Amino acid sequence: MKLLVVNPNTTASMTATIAAAARAVADGETEVVAVTSAMGPASIEGYYDEAFAVPGLIRAIRDGEAAGADAAVIACFDDTGLDAARAAVAIPVLGLCEAGLSLAAMLAPRIGIVTTLARSRVPLEHLVQRYGMAGRAFVRAADIPVLSLEDPTSGAKAKLTAEIERALEEDGAEAILLGCAGMADLAAELSETFGVPVVDGVGAAVKQAEALVALGLRTSKHRTYAAPLAKPYAGLMAEFEPR
Repeated sequence: MKLLVVNPNTTASMTATIAAAARAVADGETEVVAVTSAMGPASIEGYYDEAFAVPGLIRAIRDGEAAGADAAVIACFDDTGLDAARAAVAIPVLGLCEAGLSLAAMLAPRIGIVTTLARSRVPLEHLVQRYGMAGRAFVRAADIPVLSLEDPTSGAKAKLTAEIERALEEDGAEAILLGCAGMADLAAELSETFGVPVVDGVGAAVKQAEALVALGLRTSKHRTYAAPLAKPYAGLMAEFEPR
């Protein structure tokens, strides 16, 4: 199968980290095609960035489906543009938060989500509620700007480690879910350090995408994710006009 992995921000080095994590867990028959959004913010940190990341994401997913992708993964833990993407294409589209939570729920009754900045806590808490995990999953922020994850001198890893320890001790977490795609390469090391399952949403989404394709399942177009109705789109949005 061909799996499209889209980084909805415009930082190509982060795409490389995400692609490596995806290929590390993908089946040998899976071709991982990782792409960086061509338009939008350099990182997604809060609602404002998220809004401007969606057009580039939709373009990349539409192009990927046209090029033969069997499924797509949106490589942002905010599940940026997930509903819009599912309406835009017929192939399965997975988000990191939804995929990570569903997998972590099989491993532990209490899940600590550790994300980057405090401004991301409420958006992720809303996703936890939406996915039916309120009371089981708790969100903490490690005060780490997303792009600092790529800088070994930033102290980001130490902050992340300290917050995971607090999630385990103070929140009673029994598994950790990493709340940023840029943390994808740290899961195995952190799991060994703390002796608990540490789930990376990229890996979780890749394996679930493979399962959906193997089962022959695609996104329902019956109502909610039906193709958008044809209508004019004006200005900069004209290229996204449904036809």
